Amino acid sequence: MNAGSSGDLGRVLVVGAGLIGTSVALALRDRGIDVYLRDRDAAAVRLAAELGAGVPWNGEDHLDLAVLAVPPSAVPAALLDAQRADLARGYTDVASVKMQPIAGAEALGCDLATFVGGHPLGGRERSGPAAGRADLFLGRPWALCPTPTTKSDATDAAMSLARACGAEPVVLSSEDHDRAVALVSHAPHAVASAMAAQLSDADPAALALSGQGLRDVTRIAAGDAELWTGILAANVGPVADVLDRIAADLVAAAAALRSAGGAEGAEGGDAEAAGIVTELLRRGNAGRSHIPGKRGGPAPSYAIVPVVISDRPGELARLFDAVGEAGINIEDVAIEHSPGLPVGVAELSVRPDDADELVRRLGAQGWSVHR
Repeated sequence: MNAGSSGDLGRVLVVGAGLIGTSVALALRDRGIDVYLRDRDAAAVRLAAELGAGVPWNGEDHLDLAVLAVPPSAVPAALLDAQRADLARGYTDVASVKMQPIAGAEALGCDLATFVGGHPLGGRERSGPAAGRADLFLGRPWALCPTPTTKSDATDAAMSLARACGAEPVVLSSEDHDRAVALVSHAPHAVASAMAAQLSDADPAALALSGQGLRDVTRIAAGDAELWTGILAANVGPVADVLDRIAADLVAAAAALRSAGGAEGAEGGDAEAAGIVTELLRRGNAGRSHIPGKRGGPAPSYAIVPVVISDRPGELARLFDAVGEAGINIEDVAIEHSPGLPVGVAELSVRPDDADELVRRLGAQGWSVHR
């Protein structure tokens, strides 16, 4: 099977019509691939089918690939059930951990020669088939973790799946995968949840001062708690190691702040304690700069052009049209809302060489631009 072609995936079964399964199915349907849907929840299958994700599975076999879009703990049994029915030539999953499902599948006696563990690095805070999107994995990494016994045909099929969904396959071991996602996905979710939990009993007056920074830090904490409990429980060692290191940094920072006497003492008080806090912040600056940019490699530095926009329908589209007419590409965008006010600020990230021209062009069209 050709790893670079989605045409080899003529017929695919997606087991699990939740957010990820439905998104996979929608992406495959966009590529003209026949998709069959299976889920214990008949209503989820009906909704996914109505959304155009495929047709309900009626016992068809000899499919090219079966995609197990089920929680990590359910992967081994789902794989065994599918293989016993000889549903497909190859099998993969989309669980966000790999070591536990693979070990469970091996313990059940599954045939790992036709199975390759997979994990698309894409998701949303919403769940269920209605949240599915055909472009959910576009440009995202898709981890593939074949075992030593996995046949090349199975790996090729999983690669074709990833590319058909617009993702870029990344092959690595299950151990390396679980350590990686503990750092870049699982621990961040726990940290965001810990911060968001502090808001539960917060003074409404304090919450009224919330800005985009708080929203950014806590955004992923809106994810399904039961689902994430299962994910974290399936990757306990690597996640706990990252959380231990984060906790140590925070404990040291808290102790240093108390030793320095807070903000007033930081300037003229305990310089060593203040230095601990400064060093953590600088390490944070350095660490964030290592996150790859949207085209891979080091993240480039962009110029930020803040534009005041009214809170009314079509205003953001009008702004984007104006930038497009100027022939300038928006590399990223963030919106700062002003609570209680009918305006906000759209922060447009553009190439530094384009910033002055964009300010001039937008200003000439009456936009309120600040730099």
